[in-house]
Amino acid sequence: MKKFPISKKGNQLIKLYNKMIRGGYFKIKAQDNLSYVNFELRPFRKDIRKFFKEYNIKSVLDYGAGGSDWDKDGFDIETDKSAKKYFELDKINKFDPAMNFDERCLSDCVVCVDVLEHIFISDIRNLLLDIFQYANYLVVLNIACYKAAASLPNGENAHITVRHPLWWKGMVDTVAQEYKDISVLLTCTTEYTKFVSFKIWNAKMWDEDKNFKIDY
Repeated sequence: MKKFPISKKGNQLIKLYNKMIRGGYFKIKAQDNLSYVNFELRPFRKDIRKFFKEYNIKSVLDYGAGGSDWDKDGFDIETDKSAKKYFELDKINKFDPAMNFDERCLSDCVVCVDVLEHIFISDIRNLLLDIFQYANYLVVLNIACYKAAASLPNGENAHITVRHPLWWKGMVDTVAQEYKDISVLLTCTTEYTKFVSFKIWNAKMWDEDKNFKIDY
């Protein structure tokens, strides 16, 4: 696989997040979720499962996995199943440089939830290119578009790159051009409990569509 470089500031951010994991961090609102603890995929599980079945997803790379435990029971409240059983998966691999593990490998789907807003803006394109190159069929992205409750050890907001959902859509569209067969499911969270979902797409759709404009 191709290696995409990370900027100096990007590497500094990784060190700051590692420090947060080891020593904790300041939170503006005590009730807000804890990074590296919660399984951020849970609120979107029903919609994602539908697409996992449609694309016959059997292996997942959790990109920026944090504390997500795919084997722990209780991921789905109704069935008490683990995420692995709920999505009917055979294999899970994880990648999170702030937690010092790297199991990146080609997978049916790459899931990246609550990660990209933590990335320095100059590194976002390269990170997306890296995400896409590990996907066989599907990329699932969830991106927060609001300020976090937590602060970095240097005092900056933990959501270091906050942009409008359409900005993210444009960024992902640009990278998707390089991987025309990979479908993308993009959800942007505009508040902690509110989100915008874009219709699933791949770049090949644009080439095959008879019109010049595709309505999202």
